[in-house]
Amino acid sequence: MGLCRQALHWCSLAPNAWHRCLQAVQQCAPLPAATTAFSCPLLHHRGRHFSAERPAGSASSTDPSKDSHVAEPTPALLEAVRLSLAPEHTWDKTGSLPLGKLVQSLLDMGFSHTQVVQLFNLQPRLAPQRRLAMASELMLLGLYPNSVLRLLQGSPDMLRMSVKQLRDRGEHLRQLGLSEGHLKHVLSHCPTIFTLPGKKIDAIVRLFKEKCLFTAEQVTEILRSCPNVLLKEPSDLEYKFQYVFFRMGVKHKDVVKSGFFQAPFAVIRSRHVFLERRGLYQTPDKKGQTQVINVKLKDIIRLSDKDFLAQVACASLEEYDVFKKLLAQEEEEEDRDSEDEDEDSEGEGELPDHE
Repeated sequence: MGLCRQALHWCSLAPNAWHRCLQAVQQCAPLPAATTAFSCPLLHHRGRHFSAERPAGSASSTDPSKDSHVAEPTPALLEAVRLSLAPEHTWDKTGSLPLGKLVQSLLDMGFSHTQVVQLFNLQPRLAPQRRLAMASELMLLGLYPNSVLRLLQGSPDMLRMSVKQLRDRGEHLRQLGLSEGHLKHVLSHCPTIFTLPGKKIDAIVRLFKEKCLFTAEQVTEILRSCPNVLLKEPSDLEYKFQYVFFRMGVKHKDVVKSGFFQAPFAVIRSRHVFLERRGLYQTPDKKGQTQVINVKLKDIIRLSDKDFLAQVACASLEEYDVFKKLLAQEEEEEDRDSEDEDEDSEGEGELPDHE
């Protein structure tokens, strides 16, 4: 749906504005020689294209005065853009694309004058055309101008990526089951994922499938609901899964449906141990049976502290606070004991010196 709405936005441009924008994007990120139409992936899939050719009898694309509702770059805007750039980029021409045309293309795409200046203030030493190329690609993924600007302000290093890298990462995530709507969500909430090496992403997916034994469908659901797992260390994810599967006795299906990977592990562990010590939770035996009815994982994870204590643990906030402090002390002692054991084992392996 994001691409459909974005396609409507691009279609709403006046004919000359659309053609100018298309020419500028092609100059920034040249399309294959055989490509004669600029196509939205979703519409291309349905056999429809936005043609780069002008229909017979239409107004000339070189006459911007015919575009009644498209803003033109004012001298003040162009001067503000030049002042935001590094000295080596302050000439009117940057590469093969005049700065004025580049600014005009951003206006045609829906950026306001203020947004254009803000966009050029990011990474001033990068070539100006990088901004148009990246903005165009992000808009094709379903983002609107204000979302593009907010994304790049939060993750300015994305401007250092090539368009090919962004496309390749998007295609990689699509192959894992993330549709256009999910990619838009990833870009809006966790854009760092697009800068990850492909090997890092593959390592997480392989961990879920081979060590945690999730099905391909379950892995896709995890990535859709909690894409930031791709930013975690595989060893941390494996330990977290082993805890919920072996220690808490929760099955794969319930792990996925609960949103387990969205919750901080410290919160899950403290709540689980608290319930366990109050006799409200038991690790299932080999037959999967317990003497108490265990609380569902989603109720341990999703509730606020207030609701968790009132509805599940039947305890006061003061009791829970004291418990968490005691649990933290226990963990510190366990860590010290573990370090002492490691040192002792290293010492046992050393041979005595002979005089």
